[in-house]
Formats: sequence, C-alpha cells, structure tokens
Amino acid sequence: MAVKTQELKLDIERIGTVSAILTQPDKARACYVLAHGAGAGMRHSSMDKIAEGLADRGITTFRFNFPYMEKKQGRPDQPAVAHATIRAAVEEAARLCPGVMLVAGGKSFGGRMTSQAQSKTPLPDVEGLAFLAFPLHADKKPSTERAEHLAHIDIPMLFLQGTRDGLADLGLLKPLIERLGPKAKLHEVEGGDHSFAVLKKSGRTNEEALTEVLDTLVAWIDELV
Repeated sequence: MAVKTQELKLDIERIGTVSAILTQPDKARACYVLAHGAGAGMRHSSMDKIAEGLADRGITTFRFNFPYMEKKQGRPDQPAVAHATIRAAVEEAARLCPGVMLVAGGKSFGGRMTSQAQSKTPLPDVEGLAFLAFPLHADKKPSTERAEHLAHIDIPMLFLQGTRDGLADLGLLKPLIERLGPKAKLHEVEGGDHSFAVLKKSGRTNEEALTEVLDTLVAWIDELV
C-alpha cells in the first residue's frame, strides 16, 4: 500500500504555530487525529510505529505537537491551550482528508486532553474517541476524578489499556467504563504497561503487543465506518 507522509504546520488561533505530520495511505478508510503523551512529542519512535502500523492497515494519522513540546518546554500546556490545539488539529485533518471519517484521541495525556475538549464542546465531525493508555490517575495515587468528564461525552469511546499500567487501576477503570454504558469499550492488553511494553517472561514481544493494540483499534474504527 502506497503511503504519503507530509510535514506540515498547524496554526492555532491566538496561540501560535506547531509542527504536524500527515501519514496517509491510498484509499484510507478513516483518519485518526493522534495526540502525543506528556513526555514525548509527535516524533517519538512510539508515535512513528503507531502511524506506520495504522497506515499499513489503511488508516491515516494526523500527528501534531502541543505548543510546550514545540518550544521544548518541560511542563505540559494548560488544558485550555491543549484543547485549542486539538480543535485546530481536528479542523485541519478534516480539511486535508475530505469525506473521510474522523476519530480522535491519542497517547496518555493527549487522549485525556482530547476527551476533555470533546466533553466541553463536541469536536466537529469526530465520530469516536480512542485512548491509548488513558491516564486515570497519577502513579500510585488511585482515583477517578480525571475521568468524571467522560460522562458528558456522547460518541463511542475505546480504551486500550495495559493490565500493568500504573496510571490506570483496572479495579477503578472497569466499573467506570461499565457506567458509561454501550458507548464505551475497554480492551485489556495482558501484561502491558503504560506504553504497552510487556515483560520477557510473558512469552511475547513488545511488537506483538503493539500489533494487538493496532488491530483492536482498526477493528473498532471499521465498526464505526
């Protein structure tokens, strides 16, 4: 499958400009607006692998940096800035991929900021949200306050979560997702940590765990399509 990659600039009203990457296979079925995690930007190897893996499966990705990452600042942006960045990214993805279904979300912090933005005002034309390791709470501080806004989201949501993820106690996450009803789906990656890495004694590789994540995500997207 032929894949086209474009280095782009994303303008965020009243905030500035950040870098973005569109990875677009021929005849893509959908576009995933993919936000990065708090500690690594859009060019991190894990983001590359996700974009490449989805392109191999017929899904476009639109990646972008949050302003703090673009400026190489250590501390993540305030939510209002992150939300504005995500809205700009969704609008640009829609412009670049006309007629293609949009889903949004991303890794950890990026996924949570996307869900917050959606809960405040629905993201235009976005049909579903997919979270790659939703950060339910800080490490070793189990709580559910970070997820209270999810009840205000009316579109389908997919949670891809490692069973060893220290930022998401499954004992709290499972009942929370059940309360959200049929619009929310949880897929557990056995033995995966917050980056879906698995232990050697598990009998499988990190690449195999990522394949499970991407296959599950694409199957969910195809159900939406």
